[in-house]
Amino acid sequence: MKVVILAGGLGTRLAEETELKPKPMVEIGGQPIMWHIMMHYAHYDFKHFVIALGYKGEVIKKYMVDYCALNSNLTVNMATGETTVHDGEYKPDWIVDLVDTGAGTMTGGRVKRLKDHVKDGTFMLTYGDGVSNINLRKLLEFHKSHGKLVTLTAVRPVARFGHLELCEDHVADFTEKNQTHEGWINGGFFVVEPKALDYIDGDMTFWERDPLERLADDGQLMAYRHEEFWQCMDTLRDKLNLEKLWETGNPPWRIWS
Repeated sequence: MKVVILAGGLGTRLAEETELKPKPMVEIGGQPIMWHIMMHYAHYDFKHFVIALGYKGEVIKKYMVDYCALNSNLTVNMATGETTVHDGEYKPDWIVDLVDTGAGTMTGGRVKRLKDHVKDGTFMLTYGDGVSNINLRKLLEFHKSHGKLVTLTAVRPVARFGHLELCEDHVADFTEKNQTHEGWINGGFFVVEPKALDYIDGDMTFWERDPLERLADDGQLMAYRHEEFWQCMDTLRDKLNLEKLWETGNPPWRIWS
């Protein structure tokens, strides 16, 4: 089963990091956040990735092409330029399709442009800027159980500010970084049937708007509730928080060995 990763956005809310590289290449613990996402999927044996490129896609291409060389021992024949890769660090047995989907294309349009890559059956879809400890096998089982076109993962994000409960002017309860009380949001980590792409009109379509709204109206959108860790990287504060979690040595999204 293929895994589509949306990796073409501008990342304007993380401009401190994305002036020279796309947001999926912003590093957490010395590796791009996209690497963390791919390691998560590979842990569940989903190892064929289709990456939808856009803004500064060449940075992602170069990273993928150079990955094995940079993480292995090498012998270089200086006369011929021939390079031999020897044993080194972890060399993943992944297949990665790198597909240019346009610099100005919206999320739905990027998925639509991958139609020929995912036409053969059910595929995974996620964003290139969010990590979680979601059990992807259970997500897939849930998707297969209901027979609808799309499953999204519903999450309760960590609040950006402390949660207050007030009794008149007194603070009755203060909880820093509590889970939000307002309900569930779309956390990505979709499972999608190819027929769902018929709901996408073109390049300027946001996946999160008209397609998902119409799928919901038609009874074709289901939610898998994930109660545990999930965090997107929208801002520099988010990145720094993820770095702190990584530095503990036991970040909650690192489920691989």
